[in-house]
Amino acid sequence: MSSSEIRDQSPYKPDLLAGKRILVTGGGTGLGLEMSRGFSALGAHVFICGRREDVLAEACKTIAAGGGAADYLITNVRDPESVDATVAKIWDSGPLTGLVNNAAANFIAPTETLSPRGYQAISQTVMDGSFYATLSCGKRWIADGLPGTVLSNLVTWVWTGSAFVTPSAMSKAAIQAMTMSLAVEWGPKNIRLNAIAPGPFPTPNAWEKLNPIPGSSVGATQKEKVPLRRFGQMHELRNLTAFLMSDACTYINGATVAVDGGHHLAAPSTFADLSDMSAEDWAAAREALRASAEKEKQGRKA
Repeated sequence: MSSSEIRDQSPYKPDLLAGKRILVTGGGTGLGLEMSRGFSALGAHVFICGRREDVLAEACKTIAAGGGAADYLITNVRDPESVDATVAKIWDSGPLTGLVNNAAANFIAPTETLSPRGYQAISQTVMDGSFYATLSCGKRWIADGLPGTVLSNLVTWVWTGSAFVTPSAMSKAAIQAMTMSLAVEWGPKNIRLNAIAPGPFPTPNAWEKLNPIPGSSVGATQKEKVPLRRFGQMHELRNLTAFLMSDACTYINGATVAVDGGHHLAAPSTFADLSDMSAEDWAAAREALRASAEKEKQGRKA
């Protein structure tokens, strides 16, 4: 889909984000790429970061082919020095106006089977990475006396918790707490923090981790459990995030906005029903997850 086609799905003027410089962590794939394409189609210069250069380069080509402006930086969001170096490099050509904390990691598992390494893979990416990026941008905005906007990509489990994805639910809830806390602390400095909580917007990589085998699709990933009886459409996500990153309503601060068709209001919107999986099912799921992780690891080496 080209930038003009994306704009056709937008209710906004095509220059809504003109002059904006926005960093999207994990912006090379999935929802991060969709948001990045939406921002660029409305005039923003987008910076995306992640660990896989081939993926980032291809994403920038996709954005540029549609007439948008995008650059990529290889970054490990788990490493505060890597994050700060990325932000510093961007600042060399001018300050950012916005940050989207999107980089994430997740997979289904009985919590008692998790290793410390498995827990850290999720918590360090989601919670630590979001804090490092927010702090790196925030301290520069404050030092320069500039306004700034931070948007974090959460889940509806921040309100309910969710079995079988405990590290993700914990980490996303922590980012919601950061959003509310810094909305108050940094609000007087004209720095706003908000978050979105998407329902099911299927993307290939995420769905491999959350639906690794037949029978693992439950309330959290079934469109039949959404009151609107459908998955989210990407233009709906792009339209919401563009609005929150714009100057259209700068009185929104400290909010988490659900974009889920009412999913979290209609149980079950979590992975609770995975309690019905057998030991054999979980063994098959672990094998599928290992294969997915190995494929992703090989992609990083390419």
